[in-house]
Amino acid sequence: MVVKIKEYESTTQIAETLDTEISETKTALGQYLRRLDEIRNLAEKSKKIREMVMKLAGKKGTTENPDEITIGNMDIVLDANASHELMSIETAVRSHQERLLDLQKAREGLKPLSQLADTEGIKFLAVENNGVPERILFKLS
Repeated sequence: MVVKIKEYESTTQIAETLDTEISETKTALGQYLRRLDEIRNLAEKSKKIREMVMKLAGKKGTTENPDEITIGNMDIVLDANASHELMSIETAVRSHQERLLDLQKAREGLKPLSQLADTEGIKFLAVENNGVPERILFKLS
């Protein structure tokens, strides 16, 4: 989480920034969703093949993965497969979906302030959490 304070000249400028962030987030989300479909298909094929080989070999799959280690707060996968990539992309998709929803809510919440768009002598300080305004301060100049 990164909190920043940005200064804007008008609520219109804040709205335009939010519109840009929404557009960029939608684009990134779309790319992740396309990749998610590709990897999901690959992961399903990989799982079926693995199950078939294990069955033919007369062995049961293990739930513990010796190829994963944790260093600090980070998990390291040494021999990543489609399932690992699928989980990672699903996490990224959820994160982008949540961010998009937060941006859209902020954009909607900004509408009542549009009457102040042309007010001279006021600057707007937006306290943003990961690019999403959480608080707007009116600053008389």
